[in-house]
Amino acid sequence: MTTPIRPTTLALPSGRLAPGPRPPLGLGERLVAVTGHHLLVYRRTWKGSVVGRLLSPLLFLLSMGVGLGALVDSGANGPGGVPYLQYVAPALVAVQAMWLAFGESTYPVMGYLKWNQMYAGMLASPLGVVEVLGGHLLVVSFHLASATAAFVAIGSLLGAFTSWWVLATIPLATLTGLAFAVPTFALAARLDSDNGFGVLNRFVMSPLMLFSGTFFPVSSLPAVLEPVAWVTPLWHGVELCRAASAGLAPGAAGAGHLLVLVAWVLAGWVLARRGFTKRLVT
Repeated sequence: MTTPIRPTTLALPSGRLAPGPRPPLGLGERLVAVTGHHLLVYRRTWKGSVVGRLLSPLLFLLSMGVGLGALVDSGANGPGGVPYLQYVAPALVAVQAMWLAFGESTYPVMGYLKWNQMYAGMLASPLGVVEVLGGHLLVVSFHLASATAAFVAIGSLLGAFTSWWVLATIPLATLTGLAFAVPTFALAARLDSDNGFGVLNRFVMSPLMLFSGTFFPVSSLPAVLEPVAWVTPLWHGVELCRAASAGLAPGAAGAGHLLVLVAWVLAGWVLARRGFTKRLVT
């Protein structure tokens, strides 16, 4: 005679696995969903980007810091009374952040807006413009921080950095990159083709690298050009990274540099959010 099997009472799972209506996703969960998508896509290309992010600082420092630096130091010490390699290396940290921000916020954003329309697909889910935009910018921040860390590591091996305070350049360079990335997101949302990116590259990014105190002090520029450098994000990022790598206290000037960079990020966010909303929602 067989014993009847009694049904076992199982504890119902809590949260989203429980039967019945699910609670709405929180802001953090929606941001994680967007960043998870971008990181999953990045798994296909990370090897190539890592090689580039290791070679870029090496070539920059060898050519400009060691090669050109040998010529500068043969006559006198570099600007600021330090070897030219130690003068230019912190500035190149900020320059690399600018170029990486440009690369991550132009063609990839245009692709998601127009070519593969992944942003539109995301907005067909419970995600909103804030999560789509913010999640992508969080991934850009990750790229900026990791690339800066690689630059600092390689520069330290070459003798470009002599203080542990150089680690402060990682968040500072990330903020500098975002001061370029967020407004570029706003620009990409308003362009119908990628032709504008070439103009931005030739007439904005390249001149900024040359005339924002990277290779020589801004005070050496003609008087009419100095105010131009003061209002652009790169000069402020260069000054912050240079002070941090030397272990200097930021002071009032450092606070002013930070405020300018934050202002660029906030203004870019407002414009980017409006641009994304107008293009993808209304």
